[in-house]
Amino acid sequence: MYVACSTQCFGRHPLEAALRTIAELEFHKYELALHEGGRHLRPSEVAADVPAAASRLRVGPGLTAAAFAVEIDAESPAEHLRQFKAVCRLARLSCVPLVTLAAAASGTALDAEVGRLSGLARAADAEGILLNVDTRNGTLTEDPEQALALCKAVPGLGLTYDPSHYLTGPHAGKNHDYLFPYVRHVHLRDTGKGPRQFQVRVGQGQVEYGRIIAQLARHHYDRVLSVDIRDEPDTPLNMGPEVRKLKYLLESLV
Repeated sequence: MYVACSTQCFGRHPLEAALRTIAELEFHKYELALHEGGRHLRPSEVAADVPAAASRLRVGPGLTAAAFAVEIDAESPAEHLRQFKAVCRLARLSCVPLVTLAAAASGTALDAEVGRLSGLARAADAEGILLNVDTRNGTLTEDPEQALALCKAVPGLGLTYDPSHYLTGPHAGKNHDYLFPYVRHVHLRDTGKGPRQFQVRVGQGQVEYGRIIAQLARHHYDRVLSVDIRDEPDTPLNMGPEVRKLKYLLESLV
């Protein structure tokens, strides 16, 4: 296991400034947030010019991309697929092994989501890329059993495990250890159990980092632990010190 930093930790800065800060914090790997509503690289920009997008990710030999977190806002399924394929081409050019999307909204028919994700997984596989869905409140994966059902039904699908959503969501407290065999990526921050404690200072929450890492090791997980503290307008956190603190904590555990 190795520790990376999501560009969402510095989401209010331009991409180049975010990557420079991540490098200054002595990370060697980063996770790129490709969000249509974000300030970094947008999926529509990638689809317009994949080589130009790839050139923006070449920071230097000391910092390389390890994963993509993708949010596409497209007017039609065809346009969504076009942008997704472009992102997967970018991932291949950048030697990034996997991309993460959100599953459909909670309440969506499971069969329909299996069909959608199966098509996206085939498109990713055509570029040699793995597809993950993250465990996220408001989507089908907020229920661990639904997350498991998707992984079993969609060939090649994996999970990006985010324990914060299982601490604060409608299935809080529900055992979900059976998901660890399907985990291929991890997002971490500290989280309390209160309604406004999705993101708290490192050490003040309920995330059991040691237990999570032990469970991952039991299933021979050898991929990324991504520091994913969100740099949002209403956050009271000082991002640099918080990111550094979680980095050192995770590195002490792996």
